[in-house]
Amino acid sequence: MKKQAENPSTPKARRPKRKPFAVGRLFGRSLKWLAFGILGYLAFCGLGIFLLRWIDPWFTTVQAQRRVESWFAKAPYQKRHKQVPLTRISLHLQHAAIASEDARFHTHHGIDWQTLEKLVEDDIGEGKISRGGSTITQQLIKNLFATTHRNIIRKALEFALAPVAEYWLSKDRILELYLNNIEWGPGVFGAEAAAQYHYKSTAAQLSKEQSARLAVCIPSPRRRRPVQMGGTAAIILARMQQMGW
Repeated sequence: MKKQAENPSTPKARRPKRKPFAVGRLFGRSLKWLAFGILGYLAFCGLGIFLLRWIDPWFTTVQAQRRVESWFAKAPYQKRHKQVPLTRISLHLQHAAIASEDARFHTHHGIDWQTLEKLVEDDIGEGKISRGGSTITQQLIKNLFATTHRNIIRKALEFALAPVAEYWLSKDRILELYLNNIEWGPGVFGAEAAAQYHYKSTAAQLSKEQSARLAVCIPSPRRRRPVQMGGTAAIILARMQQMGW
C-alpha cells in the first residue's frame, strides 16, 4: 500500500520551544551558595576564636599552606613549632614585636583606625595604595584562618574577625597566640622555635638585641635573617626606648 503523499498545505506539528538557559538563575544560586559558604566559614572561625580562650591551635592555615607548597615543589620540609606560655617568652621580644608591628596594640580594639586614616591620607597624597596597617590582631587572624596571599577576601576576613578576637580574648592571650604561631623562617613557627633555630637559645632567654632582630623579620620571615638585620633592628630598639622599654 502506497504511503499517502503529504499535503503541503497541511500545517506541521510545532515542536515546543526550548527554554533559554537560565544564566541569571544559575548565577543567583551560585551567589547564594557562596554567601552561605562565607557565612559558614565566619561562624566556624568565630567558634574557633572562642575556644582559643582555653586551648591552643593544633595547626594554622599558614602552616598548612607551607606544607602543601612543599608537596608541589617536591622539596624537603620540616616544621618546627613549640607552643609556650607568654610568661616563657622574653619581655624584650614582646615589646619588640609591638614596637615593630603595632605600636597602638594596647589601645585599639582589633583595627587601628587612626593609623589606617593616616595611611589613606598618605596614599592619596603620594598616589599609591599602601599594604601596611595590619594590627597584631589582624595578623593573628591571617595566620590562623587565612593564607599569606594578599587579596580582598583575606582583608575582609581580618576586618570581620579581628573585633571578635578582641572581644573574646585578652590582649595577653592575643599576643601569646601571635608570638607562638607566626612564621620566623622556613618551617619555623613561633618564638620558641625561632629562638632555637636562629640563636640556639630559648624564647625566655632572648636579649633585647636578638628580639629586635627577630621582630624586623616578621613581615618577610622567609627572606630576612636576624643576623642581617642590624641596621633596621637599631630603629626598633630606638622605638622601644621611646615607648619606655
